Amino acid sequence: MKRTLIKNIKELAGIVEDRAIKYLSGKDMSVLHRIENAYLIIEDDKIKEFGSMLQLPTERFDVEIDAQGKTVLPAWCDSHTHLVFPTTRQIEYIDKIKGLSYEEIAQRGGGILNSAKAMATIPEQKLYEEALVRLDEMSKWGTGAVEIKSGYGLSLASELKMLRVIKRLKETSALTIKSTFLGAHALPTEFQNNRADYIRLITDEMLPAIHKENLADYIDVFCDKGFFTVDETDRILEAGAKYGLTPKIHANELDYSGGVQVGVRHRARSVDHLEFVGSDEIEALLNSGTMPTVLPGAAFFLNMRYSPVREMITAGLPVALATDFNPGSSPSGNMQWIISMGSILYKMLPQEAINAVTINSAYAMGIEQEQGSITVGKKANLIITKTIPNIEYIPYYYGENKVDIMMINGKIVNP
Repeated sequence: MKRTLIKNIKELAGIVEDRAIKYLSGKDMSVLHRIENAYLIIEDDKIKEFGSMLQLPTERFDVEIDAQGKTVLPAWCDSHTHLVFPTTRQIEYIDKIKGLSYEEIAQRGGGILNSAKAMATIPEQKLYEEALVRLDEMSKWGTGAVEIKSGYGLSLASELKMLRVIKRLKETSALTIKSTFLGAHALPTEFQNNRADYIRLITDEMLPAIHKENLADYIDVFCDKGFFTVDETDRILEAGAKYGLTPKIHANELDYSGGVQVGVRHRARSVDHLEFVGSDEIEALLNSGTMPTVLPGAAFFLNMRYSPVREMITAGLPVALATDFNPGSSPSGNMQWIISMGSILYKMLPQEAINAVTINSAYAMGIEQEQGSITVGKKANLIITKTIPNIEYIPYYYGENKVDIMMINGKIVNP
């Protein structure tokens, strides 16, 4: 057994004493429990105990880390990414600057369809190597857990290629990874006039093959204007349920699509994007167990309307934040920037934004029993910051990486 002590912690923040607490909602999101002048003990890969330095046990430890002047937080959990992709799409970025909308680019065969063309030809090894570099970059900014979606395949062979890469990343990366099948990300060009056949391809061919190789934890559908309808989403999610796949829905990014309501009906773990949310959506989400997940990077990059986060929190909802790291609409896996945008663009208090990327986003990934808070028995996935004045400094000073030491499974991964 390896025992590690982190001592003289200026602030130990993100404490949740009761492991039964799955997420924080409404006013509770503004409370970030912390201890000043603290210690934390790790046994192997788990948090063993923590408290005030005044009560530090007089024991011997294998490793001691002096965190004088520094803050310790749970590592970020990024619950929505598309980081396995074949190529960047900076040419479309120029089209956006010139005034083309996300939908207009998609209608011209760009966007998701552009990535699908490149996915068909990229070697699986290259896809894996490039994704591994992105994961390493994300961990340097404090991320300890990541959900990764397929959806740039849009064919049986390419979807399987993506999901096999994600499975390999699970096996080789120190980060916790969840895999989501997103065959219903867009209609392939050859199915533009035959939607029913593509849905049958998803339900009758893709899902059985994915199940056979145990390639996915979740199933997702882009239920929105110009993509998949509520009825189509129903059929796909019902088929996924037969294989034990819990839904995570792309919902209401482009319009009031019904995506939130269909997600709640199917007990989705999360509904994500949510630029278009009104009283009906809020009512559906209250006490549903479905986590509203906002993706500031995409709304910012696409110059879209911002999700009404303040209204959702005031109504008593929980909110998670994630990067939506992808090549077309959010080309960044930097969760510190997401925290800053949560405060700057969505008027979230720093405490709310940090809870949104830790305990709430852990729930959105289905790992709330293992990660997302400073809790005895949870994984020691921890951020030790540089010397910073306080928690509020994290979103305020948005250009600097605040991470000094990153710990995954109780081990230092970036000394």
